[in-house]
Amino acid sequence: MTESQILAEADGFVEIDGPDAAAPPVGTLSPPVPDWAIARVLARYRTGPVLDVEPVAEGLLNRCWRITTGTGRYFLKCYVDQSTAAPAAIAAQHRATVRLAARGLPVPPPLADRAGRTVNQLLGRRFALYAWVPGRHRAGAELTGEECAELGALLARLHGALAEECAPVVQPVALPSADPRATAALIAELRGLAAGHRRYCAFDRLAERRLAERLDLLVTHRHRRPAPTAIGRSGWVHGDFHGLNLLHLGGRVSAVLDWDRLRVRPVAEEVVRAATLVFNHPVTGELDLARVRRYARGYRSAAGAPAEELALAVHRVWWERLNDFWMLRWRYQRDDPRADPLFPAAAAQTVWWCQEYEQVLDAFVN
Repeated sequence: MTESQILAEADGFVEIDGPDAAAPPVGTLSPPVPDWAIARVLARYRTGPVLDVEPVAEGLLNRCWRITTGTGRYFLKCYVDQSTAAPAAIAAQHRATVRLAARGLPVPPPLADRAGRTVNQLLGRRFALYAWVPGRHRAGAELTGEECAELGALLARLHGALAEECAPVVQPVALPSADPRATAALIAELRGLAAGHRRYCAFDRLAERRLAERLDLLVTHRHRRPAPTAIGRSGWVHGDFHGLNLLHLGGRVSAVLDWDRLRVRPVAEEVVRAATLVFNHPVTGELDLARVRRYARGYRSAAGAPAEELALAVHRVWWERLNDFWMLRWRYQRDDPRADPLFPAAAAQTVWWCQEYEQVLDAFVN
């Protein structure tokens, strides 16, 4: 069974991979939600009188508000992106988070309204309400070695709980990896779009340089493409585990947020991908390998994951990054610049990772 079939059949959840150039605007580019609509949605809950509605820093997929009422604070979420706003996707996410919270894990569950629903629809959009969770985001460099290990152990506990609470997963025999020929064609397209960008600027110059550089790296490393059968165990994963989706309070993680990308993937690949987002330098993209090592040891110990599985994941995530240009696709194919700030460090990390491949691998497996 292919991965797409697994995703389609497992608990009714369907994922759309990669940005869709034909998709409508999402997140902050979507039409704003009028105040009266927010008030009408909140009236369906037992929150008490609404005292204040404040937009919060928004991600790429949703619109969100901090709600202050007579009974406390809440977090209101409006699902916007078509890949995560489908009823089946939201239902699977809510089902999983309710079950994880019931197990004592730091996962905020959606609140039920007066009719017992966790999803409300208005103006063609879907909304969910959550209790406001105290805490703050912390960069990976702020975490102590012990906290890094505990973060890895927490991810292991989440993976273990998801395996028990979500639909069973049929293990795929093979998963294809990115085709460097297709990537080369995409690079050619993106270079043309960058060169002809109507508001050509320093970012476009950087994009052109990084695209040419990446093409050279693909030529150098194309023989290292992972075999389709070189995969570890697949299972349900958070799908977007990084610092902006984690709240910390009192030295511990108080909440794992934003389960929109809940999906079936090789489990160890989330471990690697998360580390590249949590423990990276914000400018150079380089990984803090000492912290990565403590985090990976914490995960392996709690999950009982063999080093060989992490090694396969390191190689597949590295190859994925070598072939990935989603940030530039958003800019040039969707005319959506919101991911632009992420690109310089991400592109630099890929180059650095190619140079330090063995050191990165060692940090995850030893």
